[in-house]
Amino acid sequence: MAGYGLTKPDHLSEALKFELKNLNIESEIINGSVSGDTTKGGLNRIGWTLEEKANLVILGLGANDMLRGIDPNEIKGNLNQIILKIKAKNIPIILAGFIAPESYGKNYKEKFDNIYPSLAKEHNLILMPFLLQDVALNPKLNLEDGKHPNRDGVKVIAKNLTPYLVKQFKK
Repeated sequence: MAGYGLTKPDHLSEALKFELKNLNIESEIINGSVSGDTTKGGLNRIGWTLEEKANLVILGLGANDMLRGIDPNEIKGNLNQIILKIKAKNIPIILAGFIAPESYGKNYKEKFDNIYPSLAKEHNLILMPFLLQDVALNPKLNLEDGKHPNRDGVKVIAKNLTPYLVKQFKK
């Protein structure tokens, strides 16, 4: 999450750092996100993104693909290639998933919603099934566009994501 419409102190990377610090876990979190990014854009960037050695990658791409109606098979293929490149560097991954709304039709929704559990199982990854859990469609937790979390929404996402990070650290 690049933090669309938010100032840097309100970005997810900062909220995660705060949550981890409350658990006495010191961290340096690098926000490698690009606003509006797709899985293809992430795939194009992953090589140079991994030039600095990371201890963990939270992979949360695909929502913008879905919003553009990109074929779920293409999305899954791009994510799979990203995962393979990260795994080749021996970096653990938390896969943060998304779900499509009913308005995209039953077939698209089923195919899209299956991407993340399928990849997590195939690659033995920790899966956060829905990155926007408790935030999506809640007007109090989103910007006026209804799609991007506001600062309070980011705090909820950080609280929801933190147990997955702790689980990875304890692995």
